[in-house]
Amino acid sequence: MLLFLLLAALLSIPAIAQKKPVTLEALAAQRPAPPLSSVWAPDGRRFVYTEEGKLWLYDIPSRSKRELVTLAALTAAAAKTEEPPAYAWENRGVRDQNIQWLPGGRELLIRAGGDLFLFRLAAGGWTQLTATPQDERDPKVSPDGRRVSFRRQHDLWVLDIASRRETRLTHDGSESLRNAELDWVYPEELALGTAHWWSPDSTRIAYLQFDVSRQPLYPQVDLLPLPPRYEPQRYPKAGEPNAEVRLGVVAASGGSTRWLDLGDTRDKLLARFYWLPDSTGILVQKLNRTQNRQEILLAGPAGGKARVLLEERDPYWINVRDNFRWLKGGKEFLWWSERDGYGHLYRYTIEGKLLAQLTRGDWEVTGVAGVDEKNGYVYYLSTQASPLERQLYRVSLEGGSPQRITSREGTHAISMSPGAEYFVDTHSSLSTPPSTVLCSSDGREIATLRPPDTKVLSEYEILPVEIVPVKASDGAILYGRLIRPAGFDPARKYPAVVAIYGGPHAQAVRNAWYGLSFDQVLAHRGFVVWQLDNRGSAGRGHLWEAAIYRNLGARELEDQKEGLRHLL
Repeated sequence: MLLFLLLAALLSIPAIAQKKPVTLEALAAQRPAPPLSSVWAPDGRRFVYTEEGKLWLYDIPSRSKRELVTLAALTAAAAKTEEPPAYAWENRGVRDQNIQWLPGGRELLIRAGGDLFLFRLAAGGWTQLTATPQDERDPKVSPDGRRVSFRRQHDLWVLDIASRRETRLTHDGSESLRNAELDWVYPEELALGTAHWWSPDSTRIAYLQFDVSRQPLYPQVDLLPLPPRYEPQRYPKAGEPNAEVRLGVVAASGGSTRWLDLGDTRDKLLARFYWLPDSTGILVQKLNRTQNRQEILLAGPAGGKARVLLEERDPYWINVRDNFRWLKGGKEFLWWSERDGYGHLYRYTIEGKLLAQLTRGDWEVTGVAGVDEKNGYVYYLSTQASPLERQLYRVSLEGGSPQRITSREGTHAISMSPGAEYFVDTHSSLSTPPSTVLCSSDGREIATLRPPDTKVLSEYEILPVEIVPVKASDGAILYGRLIRPAGFDPARKYPAVVAIYGGPHAQAVRNAWYGLSFDQVLAHRGFVVWQLDNRGSAGRGHLWEAAIYRNLGARELEDQKEGLRHLL
């Protein structure tokens, strides 16, 4: 028996050793599946998602899924013949909503190949709504489901779904005067991915107009195609003119635009826009260019000067986030602020009166996942458990102690249903590849939508990633990420590669899956790989991030040196 066990052990050694090292060739050959992105139906009981080029429908009550359409079939039907515009580079930050539900939950609007298609779930067939050589960008279904708005070149259009009749809402668009079209600054620096918004009653559309004529024109070349393509870009460096931006409202049936009086907007940033649920006004987040002062304005679409509901100042800068939510039909709203040094949630009346601070502590709310007004909860992701993790919590709309919903250590990304009855959770950790599960609002797992892909782990030798706490000389705790070389021998010395991204808005050291990466290639070639998040990085609160304010390079370098001393 002992001889048999020894023989079995010896025979198993080659199988273990057969795991391949991570090489550049292995890295280039990998085609990791993109994250499962769920688009929820209005009833919150179904969602669609794309996988392997197909659109799938998942039905929660029956715990079943079915294939709807192959996206390649729609793309093949698209009528695009036009070359990409000269300013295509600037459009890369725009987040087109390629799949949207119509309000009844029986049809989908799909953008494929630059054209728009209507897919009917019951019939299982699709109708092509547009067939033009130009792209229909940034499409949006009206709240009543009768029309679709979109941008074609530099102007805003509306299409009536039943008659296929198109109405051009703006007529003066050009390369330098852009209607419902963002410049480079807004998607890149403010993370704004769209430039027009339907009123809830479907009668009007608010849109931004960008006059970029004063912005300097920089030469850019796209080197991927052969021959390379010239793509000049409007790009304002510090001190040079930004775009002149104004907010207008136009009837969905056409006509003249009414420009809203938001006060002085030259060299200001109009960062976010929210129609009141009853369509009687628009909430506008307005910042100065240095972003240390913001006003929350309420503007009436019929005219008149906007009034200030809320004003905030910051000694460093104000970060912009998408955590706003209407409450009680527009009588109240949920607001996110870093006024105490950490990002937390607050509840206000529409008159701008503070009702409650919902979260507090030396940690930050990183995103609002959903609101359950019926039961009085807001669901949010935060760093309360650890700055290295993202966990889902809920707290009463009256405030109080938060309740943690997700249980597995690591990083969670959440897509919550309307009404917050269910959520799709994509989770990973240092040792666990991403997996996606469907959960009820209390965190109970209902179904596995995508199990962890363990093929990489079984095929390649993924060297362990360690998170190392480093105590700086002033007592602050920094976090480093360490990968030891293959066949590590503590008695040897190794060359080290140090990766640095000093922030702000970046966090490189997380309890999350890193998988196949260039760091693994280096470690398999005999390098120690080290990365440290210095002060100025994200995930530790606004005061931690603001340590580099107007002194870029100094604080970061001192923290990086602390990390190197620890590594040595």
